[in-house]
Amino acid sequence: MAEGLCREHYGKLLRPYSAGIEAHGLNTLAVKAMAEIGIDISGHKSQRLQNLAHIDFDYVVTVCGHAAETCPVFPARIRTLHQEFDDPPHLAANSKDEEEALAHYRKVRDDIRSYIDDLPSLLGQ
Repeated sequence: MAEGLCREHYGKLLRPYSAGIEAHGLNTLAVKAMAEIGIDISGHKSQRLQNLAHIDFDYVVTVCGHAAETCPVFPARIRTLHQEFDDPPHLAANSKDEEEALAHYRKVRDDIRSYIDDLPSLLGQ
């Protein structure tokens, strides 16, 4: 969701990539939550950080506690930021139906969107 929001809002300013320590596949509820605000992430893919090793990053932004704890060390010239968000699949795990589960994705989506609104200033852009 964070990559989709960054691409939508700052596609000409930033080149966002999304990757994790593990690949879990694209979550259909995340796709639905993003579609509700007019952002199509259905073509995105879940990938591991190793898949992006060829990219020379200026910034790395982590958005979950697991990533901050297990993220590899980057060269000193790469600025890293961390902002932890709740994990929507974890929040939705005991939901009684899809609508209740989707509410968790919407909340996290909106939390990420608020953070991304401030991202250029956080990056000194």
